[in-house]
Amino acid sequence: MTYPSSGDASVIRRPLVAVIGDARLDEHSEKYSLAERLGYALITERYRLVTGGLGGVMEAVSRGARRSPEHRDGDVLAILPGNDPCEANHYADICIATGLDVARNVIISNSDAVIAIGGGSGTLSEVAMAWAHGRLVLGYRVEGWSGTIADQRIDSRIRYPDIPDDRVYGVSSEEEAIEYLKLIPAYSKRHSGIKWRK
Repeated sequence: MTYPSSGDASVIRRPLVAVIGDARLDEHSEKYSLAERLGYALITERYRLVTGGLGGVMEAVSRGARRSPEHRDGDVLAILPGNDPCEANHYADICIATGLDVARNVIISNSDAVIAIGGGSGTLSEVAMAWAHGRLVLGYRVEGWSGTIADQRIDSRIRYPDIPDDRVYGVSSEEEAIEYLKLIPAYSKRHSGIKWRK
């Protein structure tokens, strides 16, 4: 999937999909397997992947992405919390050491779409920021914050009046996630800052 970049219709770019979730997982766990299959599917469908670059879901989805026959160098971006790009899992293609600690979550959450698999407070912060940014948000129906917020609205704001069922779209498989990602063009509005209204 590709679509025109804002400003210049002749420039086509592939959407960035952030995958977030548990930072520590056993390689044989259900969430690790879900993330790995999702990474493979994302790159096979020609999306680009953004993660926080560390372990758990971030490692699994990146590993799956690298296994796709469609993988090209530069498809897997790691937005790291620390100052050392060498802290990234070894499946990342591009490692950006932000030095921002948890504040780097705001960068990840401003991808074209955000998919959560499980997760704790860091994942919850990324989902909340993605919602505030007007991004498309998906949540796997598994234990953790993604399962808790799947099929829910984060708050009562009307982000897109023409999308009456706007919510964190709950998914159980990579096939469902890929299907919902077709909504990315509908979620193209960009956050223009917090404004106070009476």
